[in-house]
Formats: sequence, structure tokens, C-alpha cells
Amino acid sequence: MFADWQSGGVDEAIDRTLDAVGPRLKQLRQRRDITLTDLAEETGISVSTLSRLEAGLRRPTLEQLLPLARAHGVTLDELVDAPPTGDPRINMRPIPTRDGSTVVPLTRRPGGIQAYKFVLPAGRDDAEPVLRTHEGYDWAFVLNGRLRLVLGEHDLILGPGEAAEFDTRTPHWFGATSSGPVEFLSLVGKQGERAHVRAAPKRRESD
Repeated sequence: MFADWQSGGVDEAIDRTLDAVGPRLKQLRQRRDITLTDLAEETGISVSTLSRLEAGLRRPTLEQLLPLARAHGVTLDELVDAPPTGDPRINMRPIPTRDGSTVVPLTRRPGGIQAYKFVLPAGRDDAEPVLRTHEGYDWAFVLNGRLRLVLGEHDLILGPGEAAEFDTRTPHWFGATSSGPVEFLSLVGKQGERAHVRAAPKRRESD
């Protein structure tokens, strides 16, 4: 009886872990700003299969998880959100994106505030921003370089030591200027509005 209960508990834990992989796969792909077609070319897994995996309509196999973890630059443990081992260190493995940017995850557990370091290559002054919206709040702090932030009707340039926070339901876009690359930290989450002082963008600094 005990063995049956124990086995059932393990099976339920495995089911919960596998059920959570789909949303995590989608989050990782969106973080890299790539399409299902792009990911299919990287992994050799069909678009339809990737779509079903992300939607939770299909359970991933080890043969599928391995190339997906490699493509997203995470370990298998991170991909399936394995239980913590007690080691507080975070595997800060850089994740390249199609536009030449690099994203470095600074947190490892889903939910709550997520922290990232972004490194964006030098941009063009005539670049046309593609504004996006999503749920939550974003706080950005510039480490090096100059960050262009288009937020609704505001078009701002932030330098090292400057920060901005905003509701991500407001159309927004980040980019580097032609003066060179930019490095900045980003905290994203619904708790961000309570955790940080909101910036008041009132000026447009010239390049």
C-alpha cells in the first residue's frame, strides 16, 4: 500500500513538472524574440510539434528537451524547473538573440520579479522602433553606454546610472544609439510598481 502511494506521488510530481514545461518553453522563446519557425530551424523539431509543446498539448521527450535546452542556452534542470539543490548560485549563461543582442538571466525561478542583464549592439539613429506591449512592469537601469527608450509619446536617452520604470501595457521599445553598445539591467514583474520609484521622463537628450 505504501509503495503504491509513494509511486503515485512520484508520478504526480513528474506530471506537474512536465505540465509546467510548455509555458516555460514559450517564455524562453519569447525572451529570445524568435518565432516557432526560427526555433524549428535551430532544433530540427517541427513547428507543429513546438506549438503543441508550448501549449501543453504534448508531453516533451528527452530527445526534444536536449536540443531545446541547447537552443535556449539553459540546462535541463532549468528547462524543467527542477527543485533547488540548496546552491544559491545562478547559472548566468548568456542567451544570444537574432538581432545581435545578448540576454543574461539573473534569476532562475518563474513567477515574481524576473531580473535580466541586456547587452545591445550599437544601433542606427534612423532605426524605426517597433513598439510592443505586455502585462507587468519594467524597471531598467543603465550600466554602460546610452539606452534609447521609446515609451508611448516619450523618446528618451538614458545614460549610465539612470533608471526608468513603466507599466509595460504602454507601448515601448529599447535600443542602443549609434554611439555604441549599451548594457542595462531589467527587472520585470507585476510587483515592480511597488518595488521601485517610478521615473518621470521629461527630457529628450540629444545624441
